[in-house]
Amino acid sequence: MTNSTMTGNQQEEAAVWQSLQQAIADCSGFQEWQAQQETDTDVKSLDQQVRSYLRETLETLAY
Repeated sequence: MTNSTMTGNQQEEAAVWQSLQQAIADCSGFQEWQAQQETDTDVKSLDQQVRSYLRETLETLAY
């Protein structure tokens, strides 16, 4: 049996992630990063692109 609280939390988290992805995609830093990518960004989903962008940004900040 599915826990309705868990399902609600997952739906809420998915909605927050979608909103966050769109905010990141709209920012100039992401758009510049996207333009610099040598791979075909049309092949990657927005989710994959945002995850790559965040990973690279965090790696850069870790230095």
